[in-house]
Amino acid sequence: MVGEGTTRRATRTLRAETALRAIAADQESPGRVRRVLEQALVFADAALAAVYTPADDGELLCLAESAGVPRALYGVRDSYALDGGSPAARAHREDRPVWLGPDELAAPARAGQVPVRDFSVAALPLPGADGGGCLLAVSERPGGFGPEERTCLELVAAAVAFPVPPAAAESAELPPYAFRLVMDTGRVRVGDGILDLFGLAPAEFDGRVETLLGLTVPEDLPSLMSVVEADHMSIGDRELEFRVLQPAGPPRWLRLSGRLLPGGEGHPARMVGTVVDASTLRPGITDVGRVQRLAAALATAVTVRDVGEAVVAALRRPLRADRIALAELENDRLVVTVLDPPQPEAWPELWRTEWRTEWPDAPVRAMPTLAAALREGRARIWPAGTPLEPALADVGRGGLAVLPLPAGNRMAGCCLIGWDSPHDFGPDERALLTASAGLAGQALTRARAFDAEHELVGMLQRQLLPRRLPRLPGAVAVARYLPSTAGLELGGDWYDVIPLPDHHVALVIGDVQGHSAGAATLMGQMRTALRAYAVEGHPPDVVVSHANRLLTDMETDLFATCAYVDLDMEEGSAWCVRAGHLPPVLRHPDGSTEIAESEGGPPLGVVAQAEYPMSPLRLQPGAVLVLTTDGLVESAAVDIDVGMNRLVRQLAAADPAHLGQVADTLLGDAPRSDDVALLLMRYDGMALRPLRESWTVWRVPQAVGHARRFTRRTLRSWGVTKGVDPALLIVSELVTNALVHTDGRVRLDLTLLHDRLRVAVADASPRTPVKPTSIGWEATGGRGILLVEAMSATWGTVPASGGKQVWAEMQVERREPGPPA
Repeated sequence: MVGEGTTRRATRTLRAETALRAIAADQESPGRVRRVLEQALVFADAALAAVYTPADDGELLCLAESAGVPRALYGVRDSYALDGGSPAARAHREDRPVWLGPDELAAPARAGQVPVRDFSVAALPLPGADGGGCLLAVSERPGGFGPEERTCLELVAAAVAFPVPPAAAESAELPPYAFRLVMDTGRVRVGDGILDLFGLAPAEFDGRVETLLGLTVPEDLPSLMSVVEADHMSIGDRELEFRVLQPAGPPRWLRLSGRLLPGGEGHPARMVGTVVDASTLRPGITDVGRVQRLAAALATAVTVRDVGEAVVAALRRPLRADRIALAELENDRLVVTVLDPPQPEAWPELWRTEWRTEWPDAPVRAMPTLAAALREGRARIWPAGTPLEPALADVGRGGLAVLPLPAGNRMAGCCLIGWDSPHDFGPDERALLTASAGLAGQALTRARAFDAEHELVGMLQRQLLPRRLPRLPGAVAVARYLPSTAGLELGGDWYDVIPLPDHHVALVIGDVQGHSAGAATLMGQMRTALRAYAVEGHPPDVVVSHANRLLTDMETDLFATCAYVDLDMEEGSAWCVRAGHLPPVLRHPDGSTEIAESEGGPPLGVVAQAEYPMSPLRLQPGAVLVLTTDGLVESAAVDIDVGMNRLVRQLAAADPAHLGQVADTLLGDAPRSDDVALLLMRYDGMALRPLRESWTVWRVPQAVGHARRFTRRTLRSWGVTKGVDPALLIVSELVTNALVHTDGRVRLDLTLLHDRLRVAVADASPRTPVKPTSIGWEATGGRGILLVEAMSATWGTVPASGGKQVWAEMQVERREPGPPA
């Protein structure tokens, strides 16, 4: 038995020698030291083996490599003091092996230096290395390291300490795909095979590692730099894949395997390793890669439509499917989100009968198999020839996959994938479909919530804007508002069209700073204020100045920009006032388009006493005036000047006959990173312009008589034959009231359009005349307004630039229409 055991131990030693000689023959392998240490685990029954080398400062032994169980189990450290009492330091300092059993380690264990554990430690100096380090091994065998195990450890230590002489290593010819990098200088020696991989001839390479790094894909540089910079290297082998640029075609994948070798006395640290072509080792794209791409696409998908497009892009082409449909589940009804291909003729007849608008509603009632799959909540696959109801069978006669899209404890929708030719469903493909369904279900739920909240935000925003635009004499106006898709907060963009007396129209557009409920509230206040100031009859500059003072007095941190255009529909002339806002864009009838540059003032709410100059505009019949906010022409990627020039080109190419289509075209390229308000007006000119005359009433005793004579002469010149006396009575009462009850200037205006006469008297008092409820027989006044009401078809009062205007309208008859004035 003794001879048999001795033979077995001798056999172990021989096997260890053979293995170590084979490893030593491969000096270029970057994992040589670790493979040598692994032989200690195999032939010496060690649980852990580690190599320590002296640090440059000569004070520490530092861990260079280890193999086996984690070092923390035995309290093995990364470094030991050379002058300390550790087994590694003693073996290195005394140049002899140190063997410690559980009894020798018991006292340090009680002192808390190592964990209380039954194990043995061996420390051997590396022979022939002249203080080059030591080998540390740990064993949990009851008897520790026996004679045969100690012999194997000595062989391992000798193999670790068998370095290639530096001079020989530097001068030896490298294998084709090997490299040797000097860490402190960046000089690198590479084999000819590596140069071929990088597309370099030997004569073109200057020996600098930066030259090779410059040929890699920039996105891979950070991982490469972590390898070639010594400060970032960690103990152990390093392996990574990176890409190098090619003169034509996609980048090539390469694989680097390397190890950092610590520098000895007078020798710098070096990294040795290999670089090989990894393109043939990488498949085009795996199912895991497809799922990763789908997850990345769904992470950025915001709307339900975005989710559907991401799923189609991720599944249809890789699976070579002929059609795919994604639908939301809403109250047991499937609402189709995306169909690919989108043409109706590509889908079954029953689906085509349900086509209502852009997509059909999937006929779930006619597809009980689909309903059952949704109830079960798991993916179902039917190969070619499976009997199904026609509405499902025609989706994929060669194979059909139905993927319920789960989201928590409910179904968010489903995805149908069909093939026309017979399709074989492999296990990998089934796993891909299941994983994709889970991702799509969660994303669909998020997107539906976003769409619902976004619609709510848009609804609230639209409630703060005009419900409909008024009909304009001689013009057509359209407006559009698009909320931002970058968030769910309310924006501050607004527009308004305000009819004014005497066929004037005010076009207003503005933008309050920020996106919040406060911005939306302030927007509603500013819109109301501008409309009130405009209806009061103030000129454009006064309207904007009043709004500025109002916003300044509101003590808010927000400001607003605004553009206000007062257009005379009879003359085609306009006054424009800008408060930090974009100028209007004007398209002339001949198609030429320009930015109507005009003077402007600061934004509203910035300077209390700011001035807002008025700039004239002239519109010919057929001209189009465009007012917009900066969300249409400016974004993080587009400068505002570039956006305005693009708007000019698009407006010039548009057909003004269809103003709604023009607005939709202009919004087609909106970046949607900000709210967009757009207001367009096409000026056609008034086919029949009214006749107008005015008279300034002087405060003299004969003032009422003068006003009556002026009215009689004017009506005679207009050919009025019937209704003159009622008109004279109305003029007498309105002028008398103005002279008696107000101070200041009084003006009489007469307007005749068709057969309708308008009499208006303006004064400086804001007080509205009050119709008496009852008048006694002895009263001497108060009957004037009653007479005006009795003689006119309608009457009323409107503010007029600090005062008021009382007007009355009545029907008259004319001898002949007469030419327009």
